[in-house]
Amino acid sequence: MDDEFSTFDLGDFTLSSGEVIPNAYIAYKTFGDKANPAIIYPSWFSGRIADNEWLIGADKALNPNRYFIVVPALIGNGQSVSPSNTRKRRAGAKFPDVTVRDNVTAQHRLVTIGLGVAHARMVLGWSMGGGQTYQWLTQFPDFMDLGVPFCGSARTALHNQVFLEGVKSALLAAKGAASAGSAAGEVAQAERYAQWTDAEREVGLKAFGRVYAGWGFSQQFYRDRLYETKLGFKDLEDFMVNFWESWALSKDPENLLHMLHTWQAADCSDQAPYNKDLEKAMAGIKAKTLVLPGKTDLYFPPEDSEHEVECMSKGRGKCIAFPSVWGHWAGGPGSNPEDVKWLDDKLKAFLEDESW
Repeated sequence: MDDEFSTFDLGDFTLSSGEVIPNAYIAYKTFGDKANPAIIYPSWFSGRIADNEWLIGADKALNPNRYFIVVPALIGNGQSVSPSNTRKRRAGAKFPDVTVRDNVTAQHRLVTIGLGVAHARMVLGWSMGGGQTYQWLTQFPDFMDLGVPFCGSARTALHNQVFLEGVKSALLAAKGAASAGSAAGEVAQAERYAQWTDAEREVGLKAFGRVYAGWGFSQQFYRDRLYETKLGFKDLEDFMVNFWESWALSKDPENLLHMLHTWQAADCSDQAPYNKDLEKAMAGIKAKTLVLPGKTDLYFPPEDSEHEVECMSKGRGKCIAFPSVWGHWAGGPGSNPEDVKWLDDKLKAFLEDESW
């Protein structure tokens, strides 16, 4: 069930910016016996913990009978400490901006202090989960044997930031606000910040979903009308309303904006000892790393992943693209059985003998 998760108390959590989230906590769920090798599998943009479970099972590479699987939730997803669950105690004040580094710092405390895990067999994740995987690989390079970022990136590319400016601006426009720039919040009257009427929320979230619709799947996915033949929608408008708008309307707008900032600002080289040198950060990865971009992903293109692997030490990484027309959705959340099998087969081989 979506509400079946635990929380780990972070106390007054100091962020890399110096700001503090009082009484912070991270939500998580575990699968399997703690005595087994650990796998860390962070959530993705807007995703709930349950949204990761499609890749976990006795018939999957992430087998709870063989591994201790930890799924931590992003700060801001509505389960971990978030804008949506701190409104009363913030009394209208803005929820602090949180980086991917802050998230992984919290996850490391959960895993080591809360769960007693000293080493992980693997860290992996889809989309923003892939960004968190890269953060783990560079922030705690000795902690894991294997890393698998899929349909994600080590640093949010400029084109990706532009895409996010589009969905962000569509959402903010509903309440008369505008983007202040990539990873720079909004331009609005201070007293209106984080205050959404029901009408603004509905209009903004629907717009957010419709703008996102042009990015989540590839051109060929739409050209071949796979939303009809594979997903069962009767036509394009049915898909727009009952897939994209429905997804967006299930979210809290302030949570989305918070996680979007985390995504836009993502850069695993923005920490010592790399000092924003991405090539140096990639060269600092010690775990064997299998990078799996989507061949037709419109905002995490395979060219970016290939560059990341090229910067790793010789023999450390390999890049293999999903041979799929499902765009970003090739990597999740389990919508296409062929892509699920392709990914699971790659993970099984990697876990068994570290083969590519």
